[in-house]
Amino acid sequence: MRRQDLRLLPLAVGVWGAALVCVFWSAGAWWVAGGCALCAGVVLAVVEVRGRRDGTRPGVGLVVLLCAAMAAVAVTVGMSMPARGQAAESAGRVVEVAATVTSSASVGQDGRLWFEAQTTSIGLRGEKRPVSVPVRIGVEPGDGFDLGARLRVVGEAAVTDAGERAALVIYATEAEVVRPADGVFGVAADARRAFIERSTRLPEPGAGLLPGLAVGDTRGVSETLNDDMRTTGLSHLTAVSGANCAIVVGAMFWLTALCGGGRALRVIVAAASLAGFVVLVTPEPSVIRAAVVAGVAMLTILLGRPRAGAAMLALCVVGILVVDPWLAATPGFALSVAASAALILLAPPLARGLRRWMPAPVALAIAVPLAAQLACGPIIALFAEQQSLVGVAANLLAAPAAPIATVIGLLACLTAPIPPLADLLAASAWLPAAWIATTATTAADLPIAQILLPAGIGSALLVLGVSIALALVILRPRVDEATPERPLMRNLRRAAAAALIVVLSLSASRALLDGPLATASTPEGWSIAACDVGQGDALLVRSEGAVALIDTGPEPEPLAKCLRALGIERIDLLVLTHFDLDHIGGVAAVRGKVGIVLHAPPGGPDDQRALDELAAAGATLTPGETGLRGQLGATSWRVLWPQRASVAFPTGNDASVVVEFSGGDVPRSLFLGDLSAAPQRMLLRTARLVGGYAVVKVAHHGSADQEPALYETLRPTVALFTVGAENDYGHPRAETLDLLGATGAHLFRTDQQGRILIRMEDGELQVWTEASVGRPR
Repeated sequence: MRRQDLRLLPLAVGVWGAALVCVFWSAGAWWVAGGCALCAGVVLAVVEVRGRRDGTRPGVGLVVLLCAAMAAVAVTVGMSMPARGQAAESAGRVVEVAATVTSSASVGQDGRLWFEAQTTSIGLRGEKRPVSVPVRIGVEPGDGFDLGARLRVVGEAAVTDAGERAALVIYATEAEVVRPADGVFGVAADARRAFIERSTRLPEPGAGLLPGLAVGDTRGVSETLNDDMRTTGLSHLTAVSGANCAIVVGAMFWLTALCGGGRALRVIVAAASLAGFVVLVTPEPSVIRAAVVAGVAMLTILLGRPRAGAAMLALCVVGILVVDPWLAATPGFALSVAASAALILLAPPLARGLRRWMPAPVALAIAVPLAAQLACGPIIALFAEQQSLVGVAANLLAAPAAPIATVIGLLACLTAPIPPLADLLAASAWLPAAWIATTATTAADLPIAQILLPAGIGSALLVLGVSIALALVILRPRVDEATPERPLMRNLRRAAAAALIVVLSLSASRALLDGPLATASTPEGWSIAACDVGQGDALLVRSEGAVALIDTGPEPEPLAKCLRALGIERIDLLVLTHFDLDHIGGVAAVRGKVGIVLHAPPGGPDDQRALDELAAAGATLTPGETGLRGQLGATSWRVLWPQRASVAFPTGNDASVVVEFSGGDVPRSLFLGDLSAAPQRMLLRTARLVGGYAVVKVAHHGSADQEPALYETLRPTVALFTVGAENDYGHPRAETLDLLGATGAHLFRTDQQGRILIRMEDGELQVWTEASVGRPR
């Protein structure tokens, strides 16, 4: 097999670097353009002067092309700056915008429908002026926000960070579709709507995922399934990506060949089908770059010209970045290029190496997702804290179903004018979609599904080192008696194997401790537990096997890890003290495992949506109000705050649900949510508290806004501070620590001592932490 032509890779790398410099330092774009043009001129002048004597040196043309492409990128950025500067003047104001939708819409974490648009005018009401810039708009969910639709939007404008393609973010308070999408975009939008409506009538799992697999509409994908897809490395299937585009190209290439079409006809049909697919799923920038990159990579393989694949990929990267330099700063573009490069460069030698241990078809099937995982892992570590450990296995299980669901789903979309046929095809596509969804949810529940690493360069380098080590172990150079393997390569492979053994040993140990042995190091008989979930609350109360969870922390994975370590599989009572992210952000970890939800007053549609999702998963919702009582195993609980229909403290921190547990096998305890000093004083007056609490969860992570008289009355034996290490808020504050210390309380902090467990034994309060064991009296 001939080697890949890698001569154009420096061109792609140089242009990518220039694009990053320009989009993050836009003021210097013209300087970059001038410098590159000058460099190209100098090179050409030197060649002209010396060329007749020495001949044209190889690589001169590549240098000139590199300078020209870098200059073109800089000019693209520089020409956009006046309009972006005008748009930035509107930041922080309520503006009226006329714009045309340029992307598909998706539901964000805030419940809004988000899409990109190109403005035609922007400004205060009655003072609009023509400005053409890309913006990102968030509106309340509705219909008509399709690609090509013209809108009038009123909302608050906020400037974006450097490097973002959108010049502004518009939080819309009013949004009107002035003219719906028409022409080919209108036809595509109608076809998508009909298909999505048909898909949603099918049962879960699979109904919400099918539109994402076929036409890239992810609005039906639940938050839980989306998290599971991300955990298992299958998130590239939930929206239009290079995988979808490659499936379309490969399917049409194969069908044309099956019908007897020649090579030229196969390429034409595959390219036309890919163009039609792009129009159907909305030709937004991310879809176009995925189509170009994946289409080129797939065609070079199908045409039997893999040697040209790297060069074609490099040219595609250069062309895309010249047109849209801001893609250089997006993780999606980097992942698409990395995955396509891995398919071209890394998958074939990996397959050859794997053939030493397995049949060739199996080796190829494993090599493709493995190559993508090795190439994309370091990039993912730059931006995300999750690294999937089951990605290759999950992709192997899901891979056979993905093309079936995509192709049949597309046919169901295109046959919408014939309802019986469209229904039959949608039902047929549902089965592989359900298989993919089930694969994701099952694999995500494994203790070894993912590992958490802090996002950044350090983690990226670590993952890169592991990826290189694994590749070195699998790859084998072609050697014979005449060309034996070099000692350096042999030693490198031995070092890589040793490094992998160390990494696998550590990973296996962690998997055992987080999985089958999760409860082995946890003391028995605890009644109260404070989970270490960072800057947030997640506390457990257990009595005779019944479990209450008070808040869920900021993210699902830390809470899930704590629950596994404590052997908790079901939550009988979930108390959501209020709806800040550090108290409800991890709710996905327990959704579907909750009996009763005792909740604070919702402050808006996002809060209500979180409650509705819990109810849809089987929980019973109960508003938390003063006087509400109940039983948890052998212990009793009662709500001391908030007061019913309070005008002074209607929602938020000061309306936190304050709950007390007492009696049975649980020491008397009080959990104060995020109350500030004012509601603490009112609580002290209205609840008629009597001191002698064994455990008190200090309000608002130990902020300075406390009422000393409350804690002097409570006289806690143990004061719990649920805080994140080195948090930006300075919690717990020194004055609050002094206040609780003055009451005689023993202070325990999750940022310093990790998970904290408390139990009462023989009248003595015992406290266990991940750092030490204590017996406060």
